[in-house]
Amino acid sequence: MKIVVQRVSRASCTVEGTVTGSIDQGFMLLVGFGRSDTREIARKQAEKVSKLRIFSDENGKINKNIYDVGGSILSISQFTLYGDTKKSNRPSFIEALSGPEAVSLYEYFNECLRELGLRVETGIFGADMKIELVNDGPVTIILENN
Repeated sequence: MKIVVQRVSRASCTVEGTVTGSIDQGFMLLVGFGRSDTREIARKQAEKVSKLRIFSDENGKINKNIYDVGGSILSISQFTLYGDTKKSNRPSFIEALSGPEAVSLYEYFNECLRELGLRVETGIFGADMKIELVNDGPVTIILENN
């Protein structure tokens, strides 16, 4: 499982002219699943995201988590995180989890975040999504299940 976490002051997802998810301060997540990922991995990564301390405190130090700032999450499915260009300029996605299994894990991951008390907005799995965000900092963290 790979997650790109971007600290944002706002973010939104639009599909065919309709906003499917929109947040103010929080995290915009790009979430991809590999062939060996499981529900346990998805749950642990949701817990990791919820505990990330990448918001600034009153002294300007990156020390607060998403709960401390009352933040929300915009979660976007992103199988292209598994694009492999080692052998070619055209990415291979052979290590990405296939559609039905990936949808199930993506929905489970988002539910885990909600169970942790977070407000989660989403895009639409497999859709042509237009993502807008204001990266705050900028702060971008990459989480991988290793």
